[in-house]
Amino acid sequence: MNTEEINKALVAIIEKKSELNSLSYEDEKYDDLEDELHDLEDDFVSDYGDALEDILMDVHDEICPDTDVLSPLSYIGQKYIKNGEDSYEVDYQQGVYVEVDDYIDKPTKLVFLPNPFRIFLNIDRQNRELVWPL
Repeated sequence: MNTEEINKALVAIIEKKSELNSLSYEDEKYDDLEDELHDLEDDFVSDYGDALEDILMDVHDEICPDTDVLSPLSYIGQKYIKNGEDSYEVDYQQGVYVEVDDYIDKPTKLVFLPNPFRIFLNIDRQNRELVWPL
């Protein structure tokens, strides 16, 4: 599995979402950008879906075995914050809700982050844990 290629594809999706989020529905470019985003997402799942599902199954087995694994697209946040040229952050509310025994009283979520490609568990405003790669 080539995580550099997965990372590039993830960054392309994040940047396309950001571009799309900056437009109103009435903008004449909106539909074309939305189609481009769907094409990027389709390619992402087609090219890397099986490998990502294997990784996600391992992560789920380790930290949240009672929560089903969803499509890899679900683990891409809706909005990323670009910090500098290559760094991205994501709000703690982004990602897929998972039930983690160690944080039963918190709405924990798994989310993909790029540069390098990795998976974080968002716990709350101040806390998150790297869960892949370890």
